[in-house]
Amino acid sequence: MARAWISLGSNIEREHNIRAALHDLRREFGPLHLSRVYESEAVGFSGDAFYNMVVGIDTGLPVPRLVERFRAIESAHGRTREGGGFSSRTLDIDLLTYGDQVVDLAGMHLPRDEITRYAFVLLPLSEVAGESRHPELGVTYRELWADFDQGGQKLWPVPFDSALPDSD
Repeated sequence: MARAWISLGSNIEREHNIRAALHDLRREFGPLHLSRVYESEAVGFSGDAFYNMVVGIDTGLPVPRLVERFRAIESAHGRTREGGGFSSRTLDIDLLTYGDQVVDLAGMHLPRDEITRYAFVLLPLSEVAGESRHPELGVTYRELWADFDQGGQKLWPVPFDSALPDSD
């Protein structure tokens, strides 16, 4: 079993879609390790603000199969891919890491570079996996967050935790 860290994001019916994704992930993978939920402005395009969080799962699925499952969950909640990479979306589920492995598969690299580029990924990851080390850089996610330009991307926690599925 590997601990996989994934990012969840939504800026269309965001509360509903984040809750629905958590429900589906828990049903498929069991107990979840949850960060707080953050609201952030859209990055790379003009659009409504996003809700973002990081979720940890334990899985024996290989990376390609895991990504297929995430795409199926996205599609079940109305995700379309016509808008390209920077666009509004009902649900975005991205695999960030898979254990301590470095993976290169058909245009996907793990750990994802979004970890060190976006506050809405790194801050919640540093909360739930702060002492874990980035598989390529060798430093902890907490250290990466401490060194991150925190003034460049605005995000703030939202009161969301009370109705989340069970977490640890």
